[in-house]
Amino acid sequence: MNFSVKTEYAMQAVLDLALQPPDEPVKIADIASRQKIPRKFLELILASLKQGGFVESRRGAEGGYILARPPGEITVGAVLHFVEGNKKTRKEVTTPFSNLWRQVDDAVEEILEHTTFADMVREWKAAQADYIASWEI
Repeated sequence: MNFSVKTEYAMQAVLDLALQPPDEPVKIADIASRQKIPRKFLELILASLKQGGFVESRRGAEGGYILARPPGEITVGAVLHFVEGNKKTRKEVTTPFSNLWRQVDDAVEEILEHTTFADMVREWKAAQADYIASWEI
């Protein structure tokens, strides 16, 4: 599956916010720095995610962005479909593989719609905990 850079960055931004303590606004500059996303592009992405109801913004010196809902209530599929739109991935041409590709698409969709950002946070933290730096010389 190929996604736009905008979609990749949107996913990274939502995951970054999911990794932060709830109700503590995160500055765009901090997300941009951690995720290596150009700041101006991230501003546009977060504004779009705000319109989609995924994030909220807080004004002021202590302002920034937070998730609009708990990470367990936001699915990867919801963010993906919001940013990408409902694009058809395959042509509606009947071939010997049509049924197979439909099953593959359905399986991918099932995973995306049932994977929340809370799941992603758990998996990421577990992967980071499993990594132990080796300082042998």
